Amino acid sequence: MRVTVAKTAGFCYGVKRAVELAEEALRTKTGPCAMLGPVIHNNTVIDHLKSLGAMVIQHPEEAGEGSVVILRSHGEGKAVHDILEKRGVRIVDATCPNVSRIHKLVRQAQEEGRRVIIVGAPGHPEVQAIAGWCVEPLIFQDGEALWEYFSQCPEEAQKPLTMVSQTTSTQTAWNFCSENAKKLCTNIKIFDTICNATCARQSEAQQLAAQNDAVIVIGGRDSANTKRLYELCLALCPNTVWIETPEELDAAGFPNGARVAITAGASTPTAIIKEVRGKMSEEMMEIEESFAELLEKSIKTLHTGEKVTGVVTAITPTEIQVDLGTKHAGYIPLDELTDDPTVTAEDLVKVGQEIEVFVVRVNDAEGWVSLSKKRLDSVKSWDDIEAACEDHTVVEGVVTEENKGGIVVSIKGVRVFIPASQTGTPRDTPLTDMLKQKVRLRITEVNRARRRVVGSIRAVAAAERAEKAAAVWNDIEVGKHYKGVVKSLTSYGAFVDIGGVDGMVHVSELSWSRIKHPSEVVNPGDEVDVYVLSFDGEKKKISLGMKDHSQDPWTQFVEKYHVGDVAKVRVVKLMTFGAFAEIVPGVDGLIHISQLADRRVEKPADVVNEGDEVEVKITDIDMDKKKVSLSIRALLEPTEPVEAEEIGEDEVVASADGESTEVAPAFAEEEGPAAEE
Repeated sequence: MRVTVAKTAGFCYGVKRAVELAEEALRTKTGPCAMLGPVIHNNTVIDHLKSLGAMVIQHPEEAGEGSVVILRSHGEGKAVHDILEKRGVRIVDATCPNVSRIHKLVRQAQEEGRRVIIVGAPGHPEVQAIAGWCVEPLIFQDGEALWEYFSQCPEEAQKPLTMVSQTTSTQTAWNFCSENAKKLCTNIKIFDTICNATCARQSEAQQLAAQNDAVIVIGGRDSANTKRLYELCLALCPNTVWIETPEELDAAGFPNGARVAITAGASTPTAIIKEVRGKMSEEMMEIEESFAELLEKSIKTLHTGEKVTGVVTAITPTEIQVDLGTKHAGYIPLDELTDDPTVTAEDLVKVGQEIEVFVVRVNDAEGWVSLSKKRLDSVKSWDDIEAACEDHTVVEGVVTEENKGGIVVSIKGVRVFIPASQTGTPRDTPLTDMLKQKVRLRITEVNRARRRVVGSIRAVAAAERAEKAAAVWNDIEVGKHYKGVVKSLTSYGAFVDIGGVDGMVHVSELSWSRIKHPSEVVNPGDEVDVYVLSFDGEKKKISLGMKDHSQDPWTQFVEKYHVGDVAKVRVVKLMTFGAFAEIVPGVDGLIHISQLADRRVEKPADVVNEGDEVEVKITDIDMDKKKVSLSIRALLEPTEPVEAEEIGEDEVVASADGESTEVAPAFAEEEGPAAEE
């Protein structure tokens, strides 16, 4: 008979940690010590802890004041923690770190207003504990149950959701649930929280079941992960047995020459595995490698500061889980993955991807290793930084902090100082506004020995703007249209950036309507469509227009009105020689002072005010000059004669565009400038 013992059989680091914490609590206890439910699902271990003085209670209310309460590796809900804290007991939290991370995920989901979906056995203590950290979670045993629920309740599928898994779920079941959730739910965050050790244990068990004639699965009857091992092996090897103790093993049941594999759940002590192996007759076994040798080979020593390679097994919002091929669980905190706040972990790494990392801290007692990709990348980045400085190439980084006199940009873990004068921002702009922004810069100085790097954002922006400006001047022509951005406003117009070059849109070209200030039409930062009216390449000046000539208000006016028509107009401006009134938006007519009333008028303000709406008669339309004459007097019965010489034959009596106004020679010198406002 040939026997193979699974390398992953026995305690996982979470179970090992729980048992060690319980034993330590019992050794140092100063009062009664109780387990709130079984610490792990293995009766042999529980009996051992009882022999050390531990009691077993089922409810937190049973804990006496001043006692020590050990929380099981499956974890407990928030309500249990609250009760125990109120009773003043000392809590020894033996919750598996992987389970604790799920508690954090669902608590965060609750805070974000997201409903939690838990994939797992509804009655399992781990699932119940997870549910205790959120409100009204949805618990599904498998993908079929999930599909049925959301198919019948499609409105629930539209709500914000977060999905996690019981740590001991099978990868197949989880994948099926994930696929269904992605198809049905429109706003869901999915976190693969199956324990890495569980995945490895299940995968190895399936391989052994397919390669051997019989399989022995060792573990407690209450152990969910042991049950799943048994089910997975049974599907591939019909001659699979599930035992809890060595006494249940009947070695004679295995035929001579059979190939037998042994695996065990995460709660099964090594001693029991060894005893099961030893119980089988030596004459009937041919063991290629001893169990001790297999265990020794599976343990690799890790040291702080060394470079190691692992495989990404899971991605959460706060960290990346990495299999290093050891008994350690490897974790990369998100802030040790990248400094770029604009990317997620999923953007940088994928499950199954091989990754090279730096060992930051090793905790052999709890079986985990803290890792950093950022620190390893930083070492490699110095060569790239020096090369960028020599070649004058543009690099990208993220602004991480404001420093005295400037800002700091992180480029692959290397801190680059940017003086305030080189940030490219206006002096009155707070540098804090640049925090977490991605920027492009040139490296201007590198001192590797002093770990000093200086760069310039301004140099890149200036070069890019010069390049864009050259392209504009090379292709510019009258009538060409551009999409531009309003940079600044003056009383006489707006400056618009059309791609590295600023052009001026005069206030008269902003709108067909009469406006007093450009801010009535545009604001800095607005994206606008402009066209070139004229340009001077030598003086680098460009005149732009914005008015849509397809909607010329003069055309609309002449289609609607004729000489002799009566119109209701709005007085828009008073002059010494009369009043301008808007007939349609963009077309003004002049009501000469002699036409304001059927009597002599000293000044227009005696009759009308700006904003007044009055009825007038159109007395003249000059199509060539686009001028309109209006009269209130023509609609009134005259009360006294008006001398004909009051109106000079050279006077222009209308303003079609609302901007330039000519007057009779008698008024030209005195009123001309005001008429051009």
